[in-house]
Amino acid sequence: MKIYDVTGSIFEGMAVYKNKPEKQPKLKTVTNGYVTESRIDMDVHTGTHIDAPLHMMTDGDTFESIPLDSLVGMCTVLDLTGVHDRITKEDLERFAIRKGDFVLLKTRNSDVDEFRFDFVFLAQDGAEYLAQLGVRGIGIDALGIERDQPGHPTHHILFQHGVIVMEGLRLKEVEAGEYFMVAAPLKIVGTDAAPARVLLFTGLAPTAS
Repeated sequence: MKIYDVTGSIFEGMAVYKNKPEKQPKLKTVTNGYVTESRIDMDVHTGTHIDAPLHMMTDGDTFESIPLDSLVGMCTVLDLTGVHDRITKEDLERFAIRKGDFVLLKTRNSDVDEFRFDFVFLAQDGAEYLAQLGVRGIGIDALGIERDQPGHPTHHILFQHGVIVMEGLRLKEVEAGEYFMVAAPLKIVGTDAAPARVLLFTGLAPTAS
C-alpha cells in the first residue's frame, strides 16, 4: 500500500486565489518559555478545501450538509495534463466515467506552486457532462474549479446536481488511475467551505457488506 498526500501545505506566503493579500493565512505564535501556542487566521477556502453550495448560491446548504461517506471511498484520477485552457465535454468523453464516481482532474496546474491567472479550469459543458453522468464529486488541482466565468455556471451546475466540489489538490506525483480516497474536512458548521486533508491510497478497495 502507498499513501499519497495530495493536500497543499498551509503557511504564510503560500499561493492564494488571485494572489489577494487578504486571503493570506496569518499565523501567530506566542510562548512564555515553556508553553507555546499558535493562532491561525485564514479563509475557509485556503489551500485544499471543499466547497459547500452556499459558496455560490445565496440559499445554498452550508458545509455540514456534505455527507462524510461521500468523501471516503474510491476515486479516479484523470490525466488532463494535455489541456492548456479549459476542460471541455470533449476532453472528458474519452474516459470511462461512471455514475457515482469521484473524479480528480490532474492538469498542468499541479506543475507550479504559485498562483497562475491562466489556470486550467472545468468549462460549463464539461460540468454539464459530468453532472449528467451522475458523478458524486469532482476535485481539481487549481484553487478554483472555474476562472471568472460570468455567473459562475460551473459551480451552479454542479451544486444543483448535488456534486461535491473539491479545489486546491496537488496531483503532480499521482499517476492516472483508481485510488481509495479519504478526504477529511474540518468539522465546521454554518460555512460555505472547509479546508481538508486529502489522502489517496493504493491497494485498498471497499469490501462488500
